[in-house]
Amino acid sequence: MFLSRRCGYGSGVSIFRIREAADLLGVSDDTVRRWAENGRVATVTDGSGRLSIDGAVLARFATELAVSAERPEAAPVVSESARNRFVGLVTRVVRDTVMAQVEIQAGPHRIVSLMSREAADELQLEPGVLAIAAVKSTNVVVEVPAHR
Repeated sequence: MFLSRRCGYGSGVSIFRIREAADLLGVSDDTVRRWAENGRVATVTDGSGRLSIDGAVLARFATELAVSAERPEAAPVVSESARNRFVGLVTRVVRDTVMAQVEIQAGPHRIVSLMSREAADELQLEPGVLAIAAVKSTNVVVEVPAHR
């Protein structure tokens, strides 16, 4: 489902089809297509000729969208679990010698995780990478899904 390519800095950055980008942004496919036609979000053509969005571009756009007035209102919560998982895009990674700060934009939610630099490096976390923030109590665990 999600496509991956290698970039110069060595980690896999995803390229998302319009439908996948819409799911991650919490809007319709048509909305993403209109944004692309109006130049609000840059697109590329993937290997199959379909319109797609580079993961890093989508991450920046998701961050901008989260603070704009155009984002859709959240649906009412009908149930919740003890363990919450937020699928989103890595928008920022700050590494020092021991620790890393990873920011994920999951729809209107900005999730920040502090982890070891080793963990961030092993997960190859960079802006534009699809990730899952699994939240339990005050701990945030970042997962990277298998590419289908």
